[in-house]
Amino acid sequence: MPSMATPSKRLSPSKGKQSPKRRLGPSAPLSKPFLRFYHSEAIRKKTLSLLGTVEHAPDATTHRDALANIVVELTNSGLDHYFMEPLKLAKPGFLVEQSANLGMLGVQQVMASVIRQIIGRMDSPQLLSVCGSVRQFML
Repeated sequence: MPSMATPSKRLSPSKGKQSPKRRLGPSAPLSKPFLRFYHSEAIRKKTLSLLGTVEHAPDATTHRDALANIVVELTNSGLDHYFMEPLKLAKPGFLVEQSANLGMLGVQQVMASVIRQIIGRMDSPQLLSVCGSVRQFML
C-alpha cells in the first residue's frame, strides 16, 4: 500500500471542540492532479463564515438551506470560471455566447434544485462532511 504524503499545513491539535476534518483515504492521495477556480472575496468570506456556523452548531440540520445555497453559489461560480469566462475570451460571437448563457442558466437551475433537495435531506454528520469537503477545496 503506497504511503500518503503529509500536508505541510497540518494544524496542531487544540484542546476543546474540533471542527470535523475530511479524511483523505488511500483512494485520495494528495499527489493527484486537481483544478481550482477563483471566486470573489465576498463568496469566500460568506462560505467560511457559514462553514464555521454549521460546524459549531448544536444541530447542523438547522443550516441545511444556507449550506445548500452556498454550495449552489460556489457551483455557479465554478461553472462561470471554467466555461463561460474561457468562452468569452475565445470571442465565438454574440449568438454562440447567448446560446451558451441560456444553456448554462438551465443547467444551473437544474443543479440548484438537485443540490437543494439532496442537502435538504442530510443529517448532521452528512452536513459536516459536506462542510469538510468544501473546506478541503478551499485550501
